[in-house]
Amino acid sequence: WGGGGGGVGGDGAQALLESSLFQAKRCQSAVSYAQTTLNFPETRITTLENGLRVASEETDHPTCTVGVWIDAGSRYENQKNNGVSNFLEHMIFKGTKTRSQSALEQEVESLGAHLNAYTSRENTAFYMKSLSKDLPKGTETSNLLTILGDVIQNSALADSEVERERQVILQEMQELEGSLEDVVFDYLHATAFQGTPLGHTIVGPTENVKHLGRKDLAEFKNTHYKAPRMVLAASGGINHDELVSLAKKEFSGLPFKYEADAVPLLTPCRFTGSQILVRDDDLPLAHIVMAVEGARWSDPDTIPLMIASTLIGNWDRTCGGGSNPTSNLARISFENQLCHSFQSFNMCYSDTGLWGIHMVCEGMTIEDMLHFTQAEWMSLCTSVTESKVNRAKRTLKTNLIRQLEGTTPRSEDIARQVMNYRRHIPLAELDAMIDAVDAKTLQEACNKYIYDRCPAIAAIGPIEQLPDYNRIRSAMYWLRL
Repeated sequence: WGGGGGGVGGDGAQALLESSLFQAKRCQSAVSYAQTTLNFPETRITTLENGLRVASEETDHPTCTVGVWIDAGSRYENQKNNGVSNFLEHMIFKGTKTRSQSALEQEVESLGAHLNAYTSRENTAFYMKSLSKDLPKGTETSNLLTILGDVIQNSALADSEVERERQVILQEMQELEGSLEDVVFDYLHATAFQGTPLGHTIVGPTENVKHLGRKDLAEFKNTHYKAPRMVLAASGGINHDELVSLAKKEFSGLPFKYEADAVPLLTPCRFTGSQILVRDDDLPLAHIVMAVEGARWSDPDTIPLMIASTLIGNWDRTCGGGSNPTSNLARISFENQLCHSFQSFNMCYSDTGLWGIHMVCEGMTIEDMLHFTQAEWMSLCTSVTESKVNRAKRTLKTNLIRQLEGTTPRSEDIARQVMNYRRHIPLAELDAMIDAVDAKTLQEACNKYIYDRCPAIAAIGPIEQLPDYNRIRSAMYWLRL
């Protein structure tokens, strides 16, 4: 800004005007954010007689996502049948007792719908996305819930289809081995939760996939696909009462009783500080994951740990950098070219969690990257400031809203929360929970979960320069005078 001179005139008036406009925009932005959190639609939940929970939120979207989330995944498997939940998920869409696979595909396409599914360590999901008008209306044979209800309850599990899908899964497993990020996280679970079901991979070992048969699939389905362990979740241009009416019609046949009342219970999963290393100098980059045991979904410490993870942040070389990035570790990585990328994470399960970082480095920068990462972890436990915490809180709020854009992620969020909290937490309430965390609260949580804790480490690639485990463990605390 040029020119001197006193008084409020010329450039001074312009600066004052722009300052006023900036303040007005800040106030408008704050009001808009507050309105956004308050204007999120209410989630209505109805429990049917068989225990199936129907949860939905109505928006003005022209599309809707409707799906069934089941409390059954690889964690409910044993060594012998590990991989069966993923195998079953693949088989669900291969035809039912009344619909062949081709008829099912034609029916979905006639609605212009998108049908998908996935399996995780604790859940299996089947969901469809289409125009909202095709949910409450539509004929007996072309309704979203009619299709979902049929494939979940009446999947044929034909022997010929089992053999055909077995080859598909084996091919996918070969492709998965090329994704080092997926592989290293499987290794992390294998070492962190060794000897427990959470250490299983989702797809299972090759030997299991080669021998799992129709009997194994049917047994797992009959044991775990029970109405009280399911949530029918929907978001978009739908009506809750109509959804409940359709659910009663299409899902009333879901079983809710267990043989001899033997309700499967989750096996407690013990965390073990340890490491698993796979050295391969032919790979160009090393993938390293380091984590401590985190909080379970319902633990009050989940929010402070989410903020702490946001403080560590993420970075990728393709994003460039600058002198004032949100993450201090990102600034250090950019200035010193320590890695190609890193991503902090906070994974929650029903009774435990993993809090850590995934980094992709060249072999000669691993030691320095670990050093600065652990220094940042220790600063969270000893000297985090209010200004940094407030900045991370704002970033976390933005990320949470961005992650809920679209009917599919919102349906998934509803189902996950209903399963873990038995309700859906309103965004305004979540916003208040984040605001309640200050530097002291965050520091106390980080001291509880990070400071002087044994980490779990998984690494693949040219990792010759990876420090010894005991040396990494010794950097998990600072000597205090």
